[in-house]
Amino acid sequence: MTDTLEIGRKGEKLARRFLKKLGYRILARNYACPAGEIDVIALDGRTIAFVEVKTRRGDALADPENAVNAHKRRQLTRVAQYWLSQRRADDYGCRFDVVSVTMHERGRPVIRHTPDAFQFLRR
Repeated sequence: MTDTLEIGRKGEKLARRFLKKLGYRILARNYACPAGEIDVIALDGRTIAFVEVKTRRGDALADPENAVNAHKRRQLTRVAQYWLSQRRADDYGCRFDVVSVTMHERGRPVIRHTPDAFQFLRR
């Protein structure tokens, strides 16, 4: 396993733990479908949160959440639409969250959560 994959997996695990502490119920992790993949699908009260997790080392030049660009948002929207079409989720609201995890060599990781980070995008 490459170092990048290992850091990403650690970041996703930390993000799930963080979301659980906030009271979210994890419905799926690393959900993959023909439209793509999303890191976490969670229930926050009566809202389904589609969560993209971005993890970086502390020495990275850019903030992790900046990696969720327009192309990635369109892909996440397609994945969410696919997931919703496969389930009876009409009674739930939905949104996209971003959790960024910055790993530091020394000290604790820094976790930032941006609920409702962007809206559903049209193709």
